[in-house]
Amino acid sequence: MARKVIISCAVTGSIHTPSMSPHLPVTPDEIAEQAIAAAEAGASILHLHARDPVDGRPAFDPVIYRQFLPRIHAATDAVINITTGGSITMTLDQRMAGALDISAEMASCNMGSMNFAIFPVLDKMKEFKHDWERDYIEGTRRNIFRNTFADIEEVLQRLGQAHGTRFEFECYEVGHLYNLKHFVDRGLVHGPIFLQFVLGVLGGMGPDPENLVHMKCIADKLFGESYQWSVLGAGRHQMPLVTQAALMGGNVRVGLEDSLSIGAGKLATSNAQQVTLIRDVLERLGMEIASPDEARQMLGLKGRETVRLP
Repeated sequence: MARKVIISCAVTGSIHTPSMSPHLPVTPDEIAEQAIAAAEAGASILHLHARDPVDGRPAFDPVIYRQFLPRIHAATDAVINITTGGSITMTLDQRMAGALDISAEMASCNMGSMNFAIFPVLDKMKEFKHDWERDYIEGTRRNIFRNTFADIEEVLQRLGQAHGTRFEFECYEVGHLYNLKHFVDRGLVHGPIFLQFVLGVLGGMGPDPENLVHMKCIADKLFGESYQWSVLGAGRHQMPLVTQAALMGGNVRVGLEDSLSIGAGKLATSNAQQVTLIRDVLERLGMEIASPDEARQMLGLKGRETVRLP
């Protein structure tokens, strides 16, 4: 019997800026259209951020989320997964606003404070569509992506306990796995746990295959068989790392939040293009793609009917 693999698609994120790719979805219409197309291509989970529709900067206002979430919810049965990471410029209340507003079925939860840097791209970028972009990118040199124990507790309590939201636990290095185990031991996190190993971000664990193997070994040690896992490979490392993850028994995440390319020196034209590529790889390897309802069962989600969307 073929193994079921969950494909997550991170549609726009908050790290890449509009000047980096003309294909990055920014407006509510673009985010909705690309998310729906990604789901149609095989993504069972859609990881979503909001952006200011005027200039594309990261946004948190639920009013903006509600300009695209109802369309996605009506057009597909994919799991809607709202960020609580937001961007490094947001407060924790701002980062949670979108997920709290709709009582999200799933949300991301970042498992530790870290440097999260993209400033080296400024060596290659010469022109910017919007004034905010250069300062935002440069800001990753001096700002910390804050996720203290108190912050994580608040996310787990206000979303997890109060709304039944389950989490994509984003782990950028091995210490983040031990942070999560701390919350499991305290009874604030219950299985099935969904781990997202994040490799290739400057400030976190490097994109080496050995690091992925090490993360999996430590997760096995800490969580036994009570977890599902997936891999996010940043930039050009996306497809090699997620393919390795699938071969190791994991799930996969793609999308323009994580990588703007579809191959060496070639920009991806859409999120669906990346989903289609990894789906083809997985099916050629003899695996089946999990449907949204199968993903819900695998991850113990509360169901799309509980989400506060029309």
